[in-house]
Amino acid sequence: MNYTIESGNLLVKVNPLGIELSSIKNKATGLEYLWQGDPNFWKGQAPVLFPIIGALKDGFTVINGQKYEMPKHGIVRNSSKPELVEQTDSTLRFRLSGDQESMLNYPYNFQLDILFTLKGKSLSVEHHISNLGDSAMFYSLGAHPAFNCPLKDGEEYEDYFLEFEQLETDSTWLVEKNGLIGLDQKLVLNHTDKLHLNKHLFDEDALIFKNLKSRKVSLTHHSRGPILSVKFEDFNYLGIWAKPFAPFVCIEPWLGIGDSVDSNQDFEEKEGILKLEPHKSHTKVYEITILE
Repeated sequence: MNYTIESGNLLVKVNPLGIELSSIKNKATGLEYLWQGDPNFWKGQAPVLFPIIGALKDGFTVINGQKYEMPKHGIVRNSSKPELVEQTDSTLRFRLSGDQESMLNYPYNFQLDILFTLKGKSLSVEHHISNLGDSAMFYSLGAHPAFNCPLKDGEEYEDYFLEFEQLETDSTWLVEKNGLIGLDQKLVLNHTDKLHLNKHLFDEDALIFKNLKSRKVSLTHHSRGPILSVKFEDFNYLGIWAKPFAPFVCIEPWLGIGDSVDSNQDFEEKEGILKLEPHKSHTKVYEITILE
């Protein structure tokens, strides 16, 4: 069962399974902006990435001297345990709490609340991460929303580009076939604010940016202009991805990154890992705004 919130402009749905966005629809036009999870390409829509992003080297990490296995992108994705704890016409709050089962993969007493708030044409997604334990907790957090592209009949993928709020010069870190982050880079953005989409852009997997100045990216049509934006001031990495030849593009704010090929597999030393002191909380927010 999906839960629905709405404003005068938009209708938004969230699937409690994995606390995953499942629809962002324009009420006036009926246009659906969120990818609808066609399994012929990719059945996901907007998975929550916690407490890891991407893959672990050899499928495990070491925490306090012990090995823990974790699936790609962590333990929230596809979890049936999140509970709806608050609902109004324009807000939904879901909660996932650590338990004996989760501690087999992630040995921390955590609470993750995700609050969806819809105002006009903007959807705020707030992540409240709490450490309920008596020792420091380490985690990464990421979002993975996929947007339909092209949006309308008769359009082509190449009619669209991603527009950054600042001129950027940055390289992607190449992903190995085992899903780990390689040591090689390839220049993608060279003093430009535009990344033009094409069907071969993701032949070598995701584009992974570590050094962007921008904290907002817009999906833009060459003639119709900006369609939507993703604002991610609380996140310092960005992934851009789609299955090759698939009619969507993911704009992924990350706090943290997948393991590199030379990772020592110590969880506390993972690149981008965040430390949360006992009985403290962090709040991390990104925002999707429909611009047309």
